Amino acid sequence: MPTHREEFHGLSGAPLTDSAGWTRIAALPAEDSVRVQSLMRAFAEELMESGVRVGGVTQIRVADRSGIMLRDVASGAFYPISQDLGPGSVACNLNTSELALACAAIERAASSGAQLIVISKFSKQEAGRGGLCDAFRAAMTARVPVIAAVSPHYREEWRAFAGPLAEDVAPERQALADWWAKIYKVADRSPI
Repeated sequence: MPTHREEFHGLSGAPLTDSAGWTRIAALPAEDSVRVQSLMRAFAEELMESGVRVGGVTQIRVADRSGIMLRDVASGAFYPISQDLGPGSVACNLNTSELALACAAIERAASSGAQLIVISKFSKQEAGRGGLCDAFRAAMTARVPVIAAVSPHYREEWRAFAGPLAEDVAPERQALADWWAKIYKVADRSPI
């Protein structure tokens, strides 16, 4: 984490410093993706039950493991981001239309007063500055804290993308709760 003197030049080119209230991002290592997605979903639900406005999506694998869906944590809407290309297909099965819809839902949540954004994963698409990168940017611009899983295969790209805004957090409920409490203490707000 940067000190009060360190700064990161964000999306607008203006320095984002701790005192300026820059976005905090909890980066969860996603070696065990199913467990991390479940943890993020449960933590979001817990916060929503206590009155926190949470937006974002978590990832769910369909039973045959070939299909992936994103689930909106607030509305429960599903975005099937894998498409069936038929037997024997070796082409990329990413449904970019559904991914764009999920991204737009996150962007709306960030601009509509969400207090936390959950983003399923920073992985191959995001490393190439596609996928859910616009959702990350929307949260960062709105200065909404983010929890995201980060693929172990794209850690370097993640560091280049998020810079000092991100903090590695252990994929455990208590670690997330501690991170959340710290954000509100730093912002001089009490946890909800």
